[in-house]
Amino acid sequence: MLKSINIHEAKTNFFFFLKRAENGEEIIISKAGHPIAKIISIKNKKIRKFGTAKGKVIIHDNFNTPLPDDIMDAYSNQSC
Repeated sequence: MLKSINIHEAKTNFFFFLKRAENGEEIIISKAGHPIAKIISIKNKKIRKFGTAKGKVIIHDNFNTPLPDDIMDAYSNQSC
């Protein structure tokens, strides 16, 4: 179950929410109604192993070659 709480409630009952997260619940901390953080248990999180994508990623020799002028012009003419 996903529970959303405000910052004051999180500060007041922090240990309580840590215990709930430890038991598998996800706690969303919100500020002025907008979510800003999530408390989750790291016990339930999959640990990523370094090197599992070895041989699956290819970086071509032209990776750092500058883009053609027409593409560069298209980006430089964009307005923010």
